Amino acid sequence: MLKEAVLILGGNQGDTTKLLESAKKMINTEDRIIKESSIYLTEAWGDAADQDFLNQVIVVETDKDPLKFLVGLQKVEKELGRVRETVWGNRTMDIDILFWGSDVIELPDLKVPHLFMAVRRFVLVPLVEIMPDFVHPELNKTCRELLEMCRDHSEVKLFKQ
Repeated sequence: MLKEAVLILGGNQGDTTKLLESAKKMINTEDRIIKESSIYLTEAWGDAADQDFLNQVIVVETDKDPLKFLVGLQKVEKELGRVRETVWGNRTMDIDILFWGSDVIELPDLKVPHLFMAVRRFVLVPLVEIMPDFVHPELNKTCRELLEMCRDHSEVKLFKQ
C-alpha cells in the first residue's frame, strides 16, 4: 500500500543546490517524488549554524514502512556527507519526515508529524506552497493556518539560481 511521505530537505555546506538535486535523485531511485516546492534561502534556525540554508519540501510515494524509509533517508544524508555533531548546526544535507499521510507515529526513533514543524517558518513556507490545505493530524490546522499562526519571523525567500 502506497503512503505519501512529506519531507523537508536542507543544507548549508558545500554545493547545496547540487546536494539537493543529488538527494532527490537518490530518493527517487527507491521511491517516487510526486511533488516539489521551490527551493528557499532560509535563515539558520537556532544558534548553532553560521550560514543560511537552502530548503525544499517534497512529497514522496513509498510502499516502505516508516522506519525502513527513515533508514533509507539517513543513508542518503550520510552518502552526501552528513556528519551528526551539533544539533541545528551546519550540515551538507538534512532530511526530515514532516508527515506520513495523516498518520501519527510515536516510536523511539521517529516522531511524525515532525515535532517542531509548526514553529519553523523555513518548513511552513515551502509546505504551504505545495499543500496549503493539508490538515496537521494532531493540531487540526491547515498548513496555511499554521504559517499564519507561526511566531518565527526568520527570513525565508525564494532562491534564485
